Amino acid sequence: MAGATFAFEAIDLSGVPTKGEIEADSKGQVAETLRQRGLVVLDVSEKSAPVNVEDILRRYKGVPMRDLAVFSRQFATLVASGMPMLRALSTLEAQTEDPEISEAVDSVRRDVEAGTSLAQAMERKPRVFDRLYRAMVRSGEQSGRLEEALDRTATQIEKMDTLRREVKSALMYPALVFLAAIGAMIGIVVFVVPVFIGIFEELAEENPSEKAELPAMTQVTVGVSHAFTDYWFIVFPAIAVLVYAFFRYRGTEHGKVVIDRLKLRIPFKIGDVVQKVALARWSRTFAGSVSAGVPILQAIQITGETSGNVVVEDAMQEVYESVKRGGSIAAPIARHDIFPPMVSNMVAVGEETGQLEEMLSKVADFYEAEVDAKVKALTSLVEPLLICFIGGVVGFIVISMYLPIFSIYEHIR
Repeated sequence: MAGATFAFEAIDLSGVPTKGEIEADSKGQVAETLRQRGLVVLDVSEKSAPVNVEDILRRYKGVPMRDLAVFSRQFATLVASGMPMLRALSTLEAQTEDPEISEAVDSVRRDVEAGTSLAQAMERKPRVFDRLYRAMVRSGEQSGRLEEALDRTATQIEKMDTLRREVKSALMYPALVFLAAIGAMIGIVVFVVPVFIGIFEELAEENPSEKAELPAMTQVTVGVSHAFTDYWFIVFPAIAVLVYAFFRYRGTEHGKVVIDRLKLRIPFKIGDVVQKVALARWSRTFAGSVSAGVPILQAIQITGETSGNVVVEDAMQEVYESVKRGGSIAAPIARHDIFPPMVSNMVAVGEETGQLEEMLSKVADFYEAEVDAKVKALTSLVEPLLICFIGGVVGFIVISMYLPIFSIYEHIR
């Protein structure tokens, strides 16, 4: 994998200046290369890479979970085959399709070559290898079962990716329909309603003695139309600012707490799906970290931080304090509404029998199946609700536009 591009200034032994560019991994490597050429280095500076929109979008989207799972599975196979670590990393770097993973593997290989452990090298690339991933790798290194840890990690990522894809694919169609409907309604308000407004104004000019106020529904529609057509330079920036403010607020600690709690209370069974997705992710992550041999306190902490829901994270903080004092995992879980009684009972059984990993895996399997069924039911519920909403808004606009015409017709009769 090519390094960065550096610009250099140097002079040869006779004092003749020279400039140029060279690709290398560091400034030190550039200086060493130039010294080998018999040049005296005056200055070395890294050239900034041109802005690549595709690269920015790729980094914004993050690392594809499927590619990371494939990488982990291949890594486990190479380690199990007895291939030396540096050669295995070089092989993975060459055959990994995702550029960000390939870049991360290159960095890990160089750090391992310098003498650091695999988990420590991965800490420099947290965007690719999150805390859970690193903890499982560290546990595998310490126990001498790295291939098993990587294999479990791959299974964990594949399960999480499947769950996320199910939810996204089920909600994609309703979301597209909703956005298309919103666009169509804005088009009606901006282009169709003004035509009716022009007709109303012409009729009012032709019959000034019979001037009357427009119906309330018509006034609402006309007001919205005027806002979008006459004050678009205020309306659209205001909408953009509100969206930006919402995402900024969601990024704050208080915003995460408020929004995560609200998501669990969304009606029409949506909150129920959110809860089951959080439970499936929590149990799968917890089971994976326990099975990989991650110390229980660290596993609890990591599971809370990677749960994706602040409510679950708060509950796991209580679990952490309980276990730290010598208490159980099940007791604090039972005190939180987000965990149904079945979860706390199965965790309690797992603790008592020493089969916590198996019980958590069963909980994960159960809730992943529940999410699949609930998402399908939610999709069948959302579609008629969308139709009713869109029909209601369009009907409101149509009726509000025709009410004055009916009134004029009655007046003419």
